[in-house]
Amino acid sequence: MTGVVHEEPLEKRSIISGIGQSEVGRKLNRSDIDLTVEAAIRAIEDAGLTRDDIDGLATYPGMGVGTPGFAGPTTPEVQDALRLELNWHDGGGEGPAQIRAVIAACLAVGAGLAKHVLVYRTVTESTAQGEGGRKGIGGSGGGGGGVPRFSGFLQWYLPFGAVSAANWIALVAQRRFHEFGLTREQLAQIALNARRNAGLNENAVYRDPMSLGDYLAARMISTPLCLFDCDAPSDGATAVIVSHRDYAKDARHTPIHVNAVGTGLKGRPSWDQFDDMTSMAARDAAASMWKRTELKPSDVDVAELYDGFSILTMVWLEAMGFCDRGESGPFVEGGDRIALGGSLPLNTAGGQLSGGRLHGFGLLHEAVVQLRGDGGERQVPNNPEVAAVSNGGGPIAGSMLLTARPR
Repeated sequence: MTGVVHEEPLEKRSIISGIGQSEVGRKLNRSDIDLTVEAAIRAIEDAGLTRDDIDGLATYPGMGVGTPGFAGPTTPEVQDALRLELNWHDGGGEGPAQIRAVIAACLAVGAGLAKHVLVYRTVTESTAQGEGGRKGIGGSGGGGGGVPRFSGFLQWYLPFGAVSAANWIALVAQRRFHEFGLTREQLAQIALNARRNAGLNENAVYRDPMSLGDYLAARMISTPLCLFDCDAPSDGATAVIVSHRDYAKDARHTPIHVNAVGTGLKGRPSWDQFDDMTSMAARDAAASMWKRTELKPSDVDVAELYDGFSILTMVWLEAMGFCDRGESGPFVEGGDRIALGGSLPLNTAGGQLSGGRLHGFGLLHEAVVQLRGDGGERQVPNNPEVAAVSNGGGPIAGSMLLTARPR
């Protein structure tokens, strides 16, 4: 799984020197630029920098794409709001999932294009939904406006009522139930673990205790995924500062080193036509990451794995090599291994299922918190030194290994 690294990967020249989050919650009714600026200023101060020090800017996806509340402000908007003078900037939706913006920043810093890059991800999906329920990606043709027309993959999905990623990812779950004997009781452990950890996170969206009975009694969304298998739409912004490692000695807090990134994609970029529907893009992203490091899965002390849907976390557990293919069900059974005191503490702030859907950036933020030792009640014991972070997991995916010291 691992390979000999003959030349230093470029990303190893970068550190995460600062982190910041805005207020996070349901229906905050604040603008995306307001939340972004709040998170950005906190991250810059956390790094011990000023706005004048920031010479790079990156986001995912920007461009105003996607459903209402999804994209966040563009990089030109943020540059103007913060009055930044940039040597490098980047934004876009294509690439190794949401974490692509952080990976791009690491490579830019490693190549000398910038010294300190502000990377942000902002969502206001909860407010955008208003008082209605969560809408499908395909929208609706009601209101007298006729039937909407869609190009790309949606033209093949929407006629069959597959209007949401919940429908598409349910196919992955169904295949895993059939091929590996995965059970709902096993899958539930991802959601139950997230809720326990969210109870220790004052910023989490859902903190009330949840039992296995509560999970099994929840309404079905897209079989076999129930309500608690789906992330919680929220409003919030997360920002990180990616700096050159030369700044490590001057950083205000413990600098977190980027050890390796995973960007591979060998299968078809498709929700339903991937060559192995049980693994999807996580398989290739994780494999490419391990080829760029001498660390092994057994070295990882804490895992912050994408949980837009609980089944994706199961996919990532196997793709990352924490258990064998098809064995994630038995691996999480009972919940002990993935608990805060277990052998692989997982999604320690509540993930997206209970902490709130910050589209993967909340997981990165939490990895830094844990490696710094700043988790408070939810801090993983014994000073974790290596964290694995993943984003995406459907047709696109990306991953990172972070360490508390150079490795």
